[in-house]
Amino acid sequence: MKVIIVDKEDNVIGSKERELVKQEDIYRVSSLWIMNSKNEFLLARRALSKTNDPGKWGPAVAGTIEEGETYGSNIIKEAEEELGLTDIKLTKGPKRFHKGKHNFFYQWFFLRIDKMIEEFSIQKDEVEEIKWISKTDLLKAIRKRPDEFLDGVAYCAQNFYF
Repeated sequence: MKVIIVDKEDNVIGSKERELVKQEDIYRVSSLWIMNSKNEFLLARRALSKTNDPGKWGPAVAGTIEEGETYGSNIIKEAEEELGLTDIKLTKGPKRFHKGKHNFFYQWFFLRIDKMIEEFSIQKDEVEEIKWISKTDLLKAIRKRPDEFLDGVAYCAQNFYF
């Protein structure tokens, strides 16, 4: 799989095989935040077999943008692969830049949906488990155990009620 490489303004400058991406490279990620009618967030715990951030809690769906994909086409594909979601109407959220061990732009998307956990079809090689959690409980958990969550989870919980 070739990952799209971008410059500091998110302009495409090339692509690389995923395993050849270096720390200084900037790539693209799409993330889907899902909320139900009880105003609970659906969080996904990354599979323990993942190379980056295994076992950490994050948005319901996320994916690295590959050649030929846009942020939007990627998140639609990932939502179907990771949770079995089809025919969804997404709201586009903000795009932010993450600088750290990995450097990437991430585009957020939002979705409201009411489903029981058992109704999702989880892709086990990507997602360890999923759960609904209230904003209050999520922020408490992040304060107590910040290392269990991906960067950006607290920011989304505090700033976006879609």
